[in-house]
Amino acid sequence: MTESILNGKKILLVDDEIDVMMLVEEEILYSCPHCHIDKAGTYEEGAKLLKSRAYDVVLLDIMGIRGFDLLKLAVSRNFKVAMLTVHALTPEALRKSIEMSARAYLPKEKLGEIVPFLEDVLKYEYLPGWKRVMDKLKTFFDAKFESDWEKKTGLDWQEWGKISRK
Repeated sequence: MTESILNGKKILLVDDEIDVMMLVEEEILYSCPHCHIDKAGTYEEGAKLLKSRAYDVVLLDIMGIRGFDLLKLAVSRNFKVAMLTVHALTPEALRKSIEMSARAYLPKEKLGEIVPFLEDVLKYEYLPGWKRVMDKLKTFFDAKFESDWEKKTGLDWQEWGKISRK
């Protein structure tokens, strides 16, 4: 097994579900035992860590901890952010994540694949990274969202190069 580029990186995980935090930490540390993971269970704890420390990758739940507010703060510090969700698994939340400069949008149902997603967040620039997310998750989104989900995002995944970062 090739060593993960996550090894040795500093990661912040903010989620109000302790079992999710434990699962994510276990998945990451299994593949990347030398990662340093900080965890926060509230908006306030997450904001304090984002303001006071540097991170290579930030993982934010959308619901329960004001994930989009934390995303704005993390992006203002030039941190690479992946959004995690179960309850906000909608085309609108996906679009908002993209517009607010998140690097990935991961359904919690895919937590077993978290390491490759986070490696992509570190390896690829914004648009190529999102292209990889969509290559991996389009079939999942097709099954989870309504048939017109791509229209609701206002983004044409087939013509990814036309998407401009806001």
